[in-house]
Amino acid sequence: MQNNWHSKTAQEVSKELSVSLSLGLSSSQANELIEKYGYNELKEKEKQSLFQKIIAQFKDFLVIILIAASVVSAAMGETTDSIVIIAIVIINAILGVMQEGKAEKALDALKKMASPNAKVFRDGKIEIIPAKMLVPGDIIVIEAGDVIPADIRIIESHNLKVEESSLTGESVPVEKDAKKIFDKEVSLGDRANMAYMSTTVSYGRGKGIVVGTGHKTEIGKIADKIQNIEEEKTPLQQKLDQLGKWLGIACLGICAVVFALGIIRGGSLIEMFMVAVSLAVAAIPEGLPAVVTIVLALGMKRMVERNAIVRKLLAVETLGCVDVICSDKTGTLTQNEMTVVKAYCANKYMDVTGQGYNPSGEFIINGEKINAAEDEDFKLLFSIGTLCNDASIKKKEDGQFGIVGDPTEGALVVAGEKAGFLKSEFNLMYPRIAEIPFDSDRKMMTTFHKEFIKGIVSFTKGAPDIILERCSKIYINGEIKDLTDEMKKDIKEANSNFANSALRVLAFAYREYDEMPKTISSDTIEKDMIFVGLMGMIDPPRTEVKDSINICRRAGIKPVMITGDYKDTAVAIAKDLKLMNEGDGVLTGHELDNMSDEELIKRVETTSVYARVSPEHKVRIVDALKKNGHIAAMTGDGVNDAMALKRSDIGVAMGITGTDVAKGTADIVLTDDNFSSIVSAVEEGRIIYSNIRKFVFFLLSCNVGEILIVFLSMLFGYPTPLVPIQLLWLNLVTDSFPALALGTEKGEPDIMDLKPRNAKEPILDKSMITGIAVQSIALVVAVLGAYFIGLNRYPDYLTNVEHLSFARTYAFATLITAELIRSYSSRSERFTIFKIGVFTNKILVYASIFSFLLLFAVIYIPFLRPIFQTVYLTLWDWTVILIFCSIPFISGEVYKVIKRKLYR
Repeated sequence: MQNNWHSKTAQEVSKELSVSLSLGLSSSQANELIEKYGYNELKEKEKQSLFQKIIAQFKDFLVIILIAASVVSAAMGETTDSIVIIAIVIINAILGVMQEGKAEKALDALKKMASPNAKVFRDGKIEIIPAKMLVPGDIIVIEAGDVIPADIRIIESHNLKVEESSLTGESVPVEKDAKKIFDKEVSLGDRANMAYMSTTVSYGRGKGIVVGTGHKTEIGKIADKIQNIEEEKTPLQQKLDQLGKWLGIACLGICAVVFALGIIRGGSLIEMFMVAVSLAVAAIPEGLPAVVTIVLALGMKRMVERNAIVRKLLAVETLGCVDVICSDKTGTLTQNEMTVVKAYCANKYMDVTGQGYNPSGEFIINGEKINAAEDEDFKLLFSIGTLCNDASIKKKEDGQFGIVGDPTEGALVVAGEKAGFLKSEFNLMYPRIAEIPFDSDRKMMTTFHKEFIKGIVSFTKGAPDIILERCSKIYINGEIKDLTDEMKKDIKEANSNFANSALRVLAFAYREYDEMPKTISSDTIEKDMIFVGLMGMIDPPRTEVKDSINICRRAGIKPVMITGDYKDTAVAIAKDLKLMNEGDGVLTGHELDNMSDEELIKRVETTSVYARVSPEHKVRIVDALKKNGHIAAMTGDGVNDAMALKRSDIGVAMGITGTDVAKGTADIVLTDDNFSSIVSAVEEGRIIYSNIRKFVFFLLSCNVGEILIVFLSMLFGYPTPLVPIQLLWLNLVTDSFPALALGTEKGEPDIMDLKPRNAKEPILDKSMITGIAVQSIALVVAVLGAYFIGLNRYPDYLTNVEHLSFARTYAFATLITAELIRSYSSRSERFTIFKIGVFTNKILVYASIFSFLLLFAVIYIPFLRPIFQTVYLTLWDWTVILIFCSIPFISGEVYKVIKRKLYR
């Protein structure tokens, strides 16, 4: 398809696409064109097949070592060990594949919710069809509130304005004119006879011929480019890769040392090799990949409940590093619902209460509630606002109120309905018989009505300074009087008061006629008018955002506002929300254009508000923050925001107002477009990373303890206390269930009072390494202590296999029980179990009980004992074991107390 439709007439376009401007395409034509061009939907990056996803699960370094161990075990005749190892690998792969698809499904559901319909001419009749069924040549009808479903050449326009900020960054709706023809080289934003997919009709109505669908649209082209950008690994991915390689190399090194030591001491080749394999199994935390995946998926599920869909599973962890949140203003920090909050009439100031588009509220003058419908001045003011208006209120399926049309006009309709003036009833009572549409040059709109007074009346609304200059009289206390200079001064002062409060102000006036004027133009009508009053409106801040900003401050996170709105409005909202601190700066888009990158890198540290900025500016801001070492989350909803979302550490797209391209690029999609949901997501990210640290600590301290237990016993000439099958059982079942339960911790009480961690900080930091050392030594003391008691019970253990199995069962039961008990200590790195509550993690309680039952199964079920080389234990045996297995738990709790005191 060509891309110069803006340089052709409507007739030329229709001829080229073989369509009748009056009848549209036939059904048969549409079906043929669907076959030719495909569905009208964005071309998505080809997803991995199930086979590719499965193969990807086996690329992990730890998993490769496990597979090698399994092959060698099978070759050496240890079939049971080999089967168990492969079972572990397969279970991990299945879990990984299952969890990977959850974020994709959540986003697909969101896309279905947002998929628009289109009003199209087919076979000479208007039909409503899914937008995906549109084809080039279709004639569609568009009106205020509609999302443009494809790229179209406008062929008919009536006061048509389209909100194109999602594509061009233009902050105000663009006027469209079907009659205009342009040169081929005209830029996208200047093509007044075109409208593009995913932009929104904010005013008027029109028709258009579809000239581009799917990936052939302007948005589709951008989406294709974005999908070709390579994705960087998240900090967690990098750290887990490093940890896996480090563990693998260390494991192979230790195995080689043990193997060599055994051969030197006269052990058989096969026996020493199997001991080395058992150590390899002990060294590798087999449950780690599965537990990480599951914990991230559980965290993702919790975040969905908190209105955040995570598209990229491992990006959840990056949230915990975020120290700057760059947020849009409209709809994220504010309600995205323009609301009249002030009115002025006859030298009287009125406050208007109420939230957003809900038509319920009160009118207050000098602290007293009044009935606006009984005050002659305000009655006329709200009547003009209701009738000189093309917007309307609608009640959504969820019971919430919304508007169709321009948000500013919607605010006036809502204010009128609060006074009891229903738009639908007023339209019937006082029908509109003519109008002079609003245009950006004269900044006014006028409508004519009958029945409101005896004769005809024209109502005008517009910019206060222009309206005031065109008025010669004023309506005061139900009477028309001459407009004096003193009165004008009072009105200008009221306008200034409203504007200084960051309100958008409109003025209202009217004229009376005995009969309909013969000439209707701005020059003849919009002059010598009667001034009525002013209304001031604002997009109010979300009530919950102020608390979220306080949480950010405590958590060491800097909130930043980035908006296309005017500087004064942005600053007023920022101050109201306490987003700006004393000394914080403001930068405008114009200032950014004249600022070098080096200067911007310095200024971002002290700037809290960016006003009148474009999506391109967002990319520069993100780059400057990253160069200063910050981890930044960036919000966006438009197509042009996609690059900033991609460049930021965490891209956050709006689920309600966001384009498909923005959602497809972002790491996180907010289902409620709310700043507070970003803060909740950051909190959840911190909790998830904290939980990952807990089970990494838990698993590694156990595995290091196992290595030391086997290594030291061999070093001093004793038989290995644990055989390979016992190590596998311990790592897969007993470690995995408590470790997974640790991943469900709700978060420590002061999680959002801590500073963001450094993204470069390794998972295995000094504190964790020290803790692992303490726990590993405690485990060695406990298990070898129990093992030696078992050996001393039967001194003939070297010649009696059953007596050796008794000592090994002592060691096996002590290690598993010690692990289950100390898992409660691992629930916090800083707080004791008594501070967070012993049984507050119910999943851990259930996991412990289940794991104990599995331990009892291999000890007390007769046919399992030979497989796991265990023996029956008496109550006296358990008394001894419980004494030893309490050592790691006690040492863990004492270590936390000492560390906390030293830290203080």
